[in-house]
Amino acid sequence: MFRKIADAFRIKDIRQRLLFVLLCLFIIRVGSQIPVPGVNREYFSAWFEAQTGNAFNFFDAFTGGSFSSMSILALSITPYITSSIIMQLLTIAIPALEEMQKEGEDGRKKIAAITRYVTVGLSLFESIAMTVGFGNQGLIPGMTFVKALTVVVCLTAGSSFLMWIGEQITDKGIGNGISMVLLINIVSRVPNDLSNLYENFVKGRTVARGVLAGIIIIAIIIALVVLVVLLNDSERSIPVQYSRKVVGRRTMGGQSSHIPLKVNTAGVIPVIFASSIMEFPGIIATFAGKSNPGGFWGGLISMLNSNNWFTWSTPWYNVGLLIYILLVIFFAYFYTSITFNPIEIADNIKKQGGFVPGIRPGRPTTDYLNRILKYIIFIGAAGLCIVAILPFFFNGIFKAHVSFGGTSIIIIVGVILETVKQIESMMVVRNYKGFLG
Repeated sequence: MFRKIADAFRIKDIRQRLLFVLLCLFIIRVGSQIPVPGVNREYFSAWFEAQTGNAFNFFDAFTGGSFSSMSILALSITPYITSSIIMQLLTIAIPALEEMQKEGEDGRKKIAAITRYVTVGLSLFESIAMTVGFGNQGLIPGMTFVKALTVVVCLTAGSSFLMWIGEQITDKGIGNGISMVLLINIVSRVPNDLSNLYENFVKGRTVARGVLAGIIIIAIIIALVVLVVLLNDSERSIPVQYSRKVVGRRTMGGQSSHIPLKVNTAGVIPVIFASSIMEFPGIIATFAGKSNPGGFWGGLISMLNSNNWFTWSTPWYNVGLLIYILLVIFFAYFYTSITFNPIEIADNIKKQGGFVPGIRPGRPTTDYLNRILKYIIFIGAAGLCIVAILPFFFNGIFKAHVSFGGTSIIIIVGVILETVKQIESMMVVRNYKGFLG
């Protein structure tokens, strides 16, 4: 992989694109250090660490620590992600948006524009909620309308800026810009996490114990990365045979192809959805000013807190783990069902004179695709659960507190693999041009 990137830097066009991406990522990290005016960052950080527990940890990991330090990029790219998911769901539910999507490039541009407006609206809503919720608790010293307005404008502008810079990376750089923003935020926390692992398991131990602990940590990380790579690349190929047709003096068709069904069809979306729902009660309680509620709600929040899973003293909290697993599996099936349409694929195969060997065209092909999907989605969801749960296991048993979990590893590996593939494609196109030119 590193050799391919080194070869890419020798090509002027690709080198310029890579340097542009690096410049944008540098700007993002600089922006993450700029504080929001009128906010006591030290007090906010202490409050975050002492009271939020696990409620905002998932969110803070996606912002690269910008949220806990209350920088102008505290909202990060999450409003855009939420907006994209909402638009994807509405495209299925609203016929007008579905028709717009089918219009080709013009339709996609219109949906992208609507997504931007929704992103700004969500950023504004989240900024106001954060300002009111935190300001009322004394997190904005001497809070006035002007100070509150300044915080709202800064947070909204920061999120909008990240959306814009992500689109610039997509257009003028390499890879998906939004994914790149997530990648740099998550990676920025990795050195601190590795330092924590060293402090907890290696430092102060004997040489033999320290080396053994280091080897185990490295082995676990490598195993997770390998599993994620397998999840991303594994697919089930459905063979398709096309009938031979005679048109005039030409013989058309008669070719064989295949439909690639990815094992992890939903990507990281099920884990993000499940984690968001699990943390929702804690976030609501925090904004309501009840960081440590008692009674039923307190027990529910503790049960849904991943920091309490796999602990010997409170085994009943593992019910939350079971709920988490069920949510991941549910969203894997749900998201695949709205993004992959077996009926449409079966109809397209039939219209083009194709068929799956041994399966009749039409409804039988649809039923066959649905049957195959059920199996591979479950395998993909099971793999996602293993990747997502392993960090919780080591956190509960060995108290290995790290911000990067299974979700972060899936995003890091997935984005890197897709970016390398795009670089390879650009190099192949350039080589063909050079050969033909």
